[in-house]
Amino acid sequence: MRDVEAEALALLYELVGIDSVNPGLVPAAAGEAEIVERLRSRLQGSGFITTVVPAPGHADRPSLVAVAPGPAEWPTVVLNGHLDTVGVAGMPEPFTPRLDGDRLFGRGAADMKGGVAAVVAAAEHLVASKAPVRPVLALVADEEDASLGCEAVIDALPGLGIRPDVCLIAEPTDLALCRSLRGFAVVRVSFPGRAAHSSQADLGVNAITHLGRLVCAVDERAVAVRAGGGDLMVTLAQGGQSPFVVPDHAECLVELRTPAGCSSAAALDEVRLLLEPQWRATVELVASRDGWQLDDTGPAADLSRRLGEELGTGPTFDAPYWMEAPLWQQVCPTLVCGPSGGGLHAVDEWVDLHQVRALVRALITVLSGWRPDAD
Repeated sequence: MRDVEAEALALLYELVGIDSVNPGLVPAAAGEAEIVERLRSRLQGSGFITTVVPAPGHADRPSLVAVAPGPAEWPTVVLNGHLDTVGVAGMPEPFTPRLDGDRLFGRGAADMKGGVAAVVAAAEHLVASKAPVRPVLALVADEEDASLGCEAVIDALPGLGIRPDVCLIAEPTDLALCRSLRGFAVVRVSFPGRAAHSSQADLGVNAITHLGRLVCAVDERAVAVRAGGGDLMVTLAQGGQSPFVVPDHAECLVELRTPAGCSSAAALDEVRLLLEPQWRATVELVASRDGWQLDDTGPAADLSRRLGEELGTGPTFDAPYWMEAPLWQQVCPTLVCGPSGGGLHAVDEWVDLHQVRALVRALITVLSGWRPDAD
């Protein structure tokens, strides 16, 4: 009998030891190539058909799709996780896994190599035990930045003959089922000014003054936005070129978080309402993603309920941040559940090994007999 829990933990140690920092966040960082190759080799040896999917225009940013053998009538379950991590500034040994009781420390341990190790080990066990289900591992690049990997993998699925019945994303949720997550939008606001010697400020137009007034307006408006379940703030501001010169340009990024069901594209109108006409500011939507919520009925709701019964949890987690569930929801019903710990994106990141083991057990138990049309 395979000790699948021990295999998951051994794989987790191995994955944390691989530098997969996202180069979109940290220039010249390692990226996902090494970790994809390590997992591709392993999964091929476990009987999976593997395909490396590069991100368009980024051949050095691969993702991995690994398809289990099985007849077409078996339910197809995508098990998704991201392989990239944020940076490691301030961490003395970020890729040396350190164990403290049931906590494993290291970059990516919780976000989200613990979840990746759990779904890989569970999928391998399902194949080895010939369970009547076809797990498809979608292990993607770039989730921490622009979701290039997820979008490339989703585009590749039809060509690989994959039509998923459901997708489970093993992002950290403390093993609670994710009920919803918020969307976001980033708006760039640019303020023109007119340069002049600072001793004759009345001859110029101070762009930073206009920027400052917008910052105050955003803070005031944020009170009402937060009351509605969202958030609004300025996250970056810059302007001017040197001392003794009235600044002729300034700009900032305004970030809006939106509740599930609200369009993040409305951020442009939200920001425009705060601008004064004399500022002659221009606004540009830099990025936006809508929120998501778990289906009330159907395959994801059913699988969520069964998984929750096994784990002793329920759909109680409303994520304040964005994950890739809305992208997968366009392909098939989607749910989010995975092991957590602490220190996400911080210098003391860790994952709870008890939760990693519990997810492995629950996935094997639930998926071994699951059908998408189950009552």
